Amino acid sequence: MSLGMLLLVFAVSLVFVLVSIIKFKMHPFLSLLIGGLIMGILTGMKLTDVANGLAKGFGGTMEGIGIIIILGVALGHLLHISGATGQIAALMLRLTGQKHTPLAVALTGYIVSIPVFFDAAFVILINLVKSLSRKGKVPFITLVTALSVGLITTHALVIPTPGPIAVAGTMGANIGWFLLYSIIVSLPAVLIGGVVYGKILGKKKEYATDFANDFDDVEDGNEIGKADDKLPSGGLGVFLIFLPIAIILMGTVASLFLEADTAAYVFFNFIGNKNIALLIGLIVAYICLRPYIKQSFNDVITEAATQSGIILAITGAGGAFGKIINETGIGTTLVEGMSGLTAGAGIAMIIAAFVISQVLRAAQGSTTVALITTSAIFAPIVAGMASVSPVLVGLAICAGGIGISLPNDSGFWVVNRFSKFNVKQTMQVWTIGGTISGVTALVVIILLALLTNVLPGLL
Repeated sequence: MSLGMLLLVFAVSLVFVLVSIIKFKMHPFLSLLIGGLIMGILTGMKLTDVANGLAKGFGGTMEGIGIIIILGVALGHLLHISGATGQIAALMLRLTGQKHTPLAVALTGYIVSIPVFFDAAFVILINLVKSLSRKGKVPFITLVTALSVGLITTHALVIPTPGPIAVAGTMGANIGWFLLYSIIVSLPAVLIGGVVYGKILGKKKEYATDFANDFDDVEDGNEIGKADDKLPSGGLGVFLIFLPIAIILMGTVASLFLEADTAAYVFFNFIGNKNIALLIGLIVAYICLRPYIKQSFNDVITEAATQSGIILAITGAGGAFGKIINETGIGTTLVEGMSGLTAGAGIAMIIAAFVISQVLRAAQGSTTVALITTSAIFAPIVAGMASVSPVLVGLAICAGGIGISLPNDSGFWVVNRFSKFNVKQTMQVWTIGGTISGVTALVVIILLALLTNVLPGLL
């Protein structure tokens, strides 16, 4: 089949996925599977190959990211039920001081959202934001912007959040390098989209003197930022979040300096495996947090598996869709057609990945679905292009899932409801703030692309 016909069939299957999800509210799991069927059948694949391809794509995706998603959710659940998330906020405030409250709130959101889902983290931390606004005389809208942008940026960019895990796995990127560069990309995005923009927004006349005065549930009795001896320390919470991240990075870096097949090489590669690192982190977290929780370890794992079910289903279906795309040969055909392009094609691919992910995010609301679908589209194309970094294209996909959140996104209404904002204010805080963060991340990714041949782990 010619490249033109392959692209036409691909467009038809992609339009079906988008329209069925957005217009007809079909579950993404079914939509992605049927989209794969349409793609395979219209390109002339044998029906048995289409059926087997869907199963292999689903299974291959689960092999890459299934365990780590469940373990990551379990870690976040432990931090949530133990009260460690609020203590992390208190620690950040003590470290930055009252004068830098927006920075403290943004960093809290940045750290907490690595293992804890956005909705839960926002609900947990919004009461602290109310108190900080009232006591510190900091515009409430400034702090909500810092919190929400801090939360959504790491939710979309940093492992072990399900979306980035799925993207890294689908793109075939090294988890350690993907994690390292995601941190490099996400920090300036949070600072500019959350802190700087939040302060600018707070200087507007209508917001400058609004210190959460409309809330009656703000507790002013305790000192803000004071540690609570009945809860785990904020330092412990930060340590438990970054322990598996540090182990993964340690394994990645050690593999660069140790000789292959030596005992040390095998050991660091073993513990640096994403699944082993998260398992170690989860066990250590339960041991450390056990005095502060009432649930058994079995209950924690059961709850994590329950929460992960829908994510695993959608992610697996995205992998199945991507497998069929790959089996049709469209990726190889595109690569052959683009073989004469220069290294500048890498930047073009990064921008295209960002734009498509951003459009999907705006169209159907879910960051995770947008990331999974976009990575399924780009993985077979990038795989055959030696000059294009799968790490940077993957990060661009993740960055595209941050901004342009509209009222079709549940996160929009979480911010709206718990902050008592009207739609205009929510758009200013959540939609525009997140978009600034996403674009900032894209700029940093493009700068990294210019150094692809210099920096390690990108190709």
